[in-house]
Amino acid sequence: MGMSGMYGACDEAQGISTIHAALDAGVNLLDTGDFYGMGHNEMLIGKALKGRRDKALLSVKFGAMRSPDGAWGGIDGRPSAVKNFLAYSLQRLGTDHVDIYRMARLDPAVPIEDTVGAISDLVRAGYVRHIGLSEVGVQTIRRAHRVHPIVDLQIEFSLLSRGPEASIFPELKVLGIGVTAYGVLSRGLLSGSKPAGSGDIRAHLPRFTGDNRAQNQRLVDALQGLSANLGASASQVAIAFVLAKGRQLGLDMVALVGSRTRGQLDESLAALSLALTEESLRRLEDALPAQAVAGTRYAPAQMAHLDSEK
Repeated sequence: MGMSGMYGACDEAQGISTIHAALDAGVNLLDTGDFYGMGHNEMLIGKALKGRRDKALLSVKFGAMRSPDGAWGGIDGRPSAVKNFLAYSLQRLGTDHVDIYRMARLDPAVPIEDTVGAISDLVRAGYVRHIGLSEVGVQTIRRAHRVHPIVDLQIEFSLLSRGPEASIFPELKVLGIGVTAYGVLSRGLLSGSKPAGSGDIRAHLPRFTGDNRAQNQRLVDALQGLSANLGASASQVAIAFVLAKGRQLGLDMVALVGSRTRGQLDESLAALSLALTEESLRRLEDALPAQAVAGTRYAPAQMAHLDSEK
């Protein structure tokens, strides 16, 4: 997502170089959305994967509507729309199939059974390998899983966003569904990154604005102190925390890292060599209690549309 302008200006050549470096390092999952840059991100990935398609699993989100000025226009989960979205994604990606296909947000006007049923048709036709979900709650997960096996749920999970631990993660464990965790750095908050102007979506997110930013900085400072003691950066500890929690909870969990440059990628990959003990996890959770974070992860209007928060 970050390679298509959501966090300010981006460099396409640098993005392709970073993707190639990730593949060479053994990273085999690329996550995108057909609405990232209004198709730009899929075309970028298509260029990066030319001659390398067999090196990556492609996870694609669909359903979010955009207008020419970049504004958001709701979600469309109708079966006919699902198949239309995929037709365009395959063309932009330059491939004959995607590995995981998922609706970005629940469409409240369309039963999840209808949407997942349409993707199931695409699985049978060979255009999709597996079906995933994104930001949905327990009841929706159960209903979708009855229609077709769900391989994973993509949901925000980090030191500062631990809501899924209460009921969603236990349900996934029962059903044998994995987790693709995004926002593991809380959109750069945990690494000390700041919005780069009005074109950066974080300039409009509650955790980055006003008094919330000052309060959250205290949590970031605490993380940096603990990270120094572990001989790692705050980013590396935040990524290692998510992976360690997956193991602790008995879940197959993947951490998405939004690296836009080779340097960021190298730093993120170094988190794989950081082994957090149970004691380290406890210290991190005590120093950064989830209830201490100021502000919701999205603006109120967006939060209201999250099935995972209901």
